[in-house]
Amino acid sequence: MAAVQTTQQDQGMRFRKTEQRSTDLGRIVRAAGYSLSGLRAAFRKEAAFRQEVIVFALLAPLGLWLGRNGVERALLLGSLLQVLVVELLNSAVEATVDRVGRRWHKLAGRAKDMGSAAVALALILAVVTWALVLTGR
Repeated sequence: MAAVQTTQQDQGMRFRKTEQRSTDLGRIVRAAGYSLSGLRAAFRKEAAFRQEVIVFALLAPLGLWLGRNGVERALLLGSLLQVLVVELLNSAVEATVDRVGRRWHKLAGRAKDMGSAAVALALILAVVTWALVLTGR
């Protein structure tokens, strides 16, 4: 069954129209390309994401070394990855809100605040996870 996906973005953004089949290997390749594009954009445009990537790059090897077994390693690395995932989602919410309009609106402010709160909770979860894993020895 063929599906048509059309995304139109203005103001210098790219136009993308693809026709694809649900079993098309090319769809997976294109999806991977879109994901890499999103990661590059976040790294270029979002200072918080860059900072969190640096923290991940520093702590991930430490988590692999400090974790005594696969579960501990998964918890240590997973909590760091979760911060990156939530930051990407927060950045997507912020970009969407900014795209809709620059004028302040209470719902726009609420959406941005909620995204920020989600990042804060992910950071707290990472700190608590590392503390519990490393002090539970």
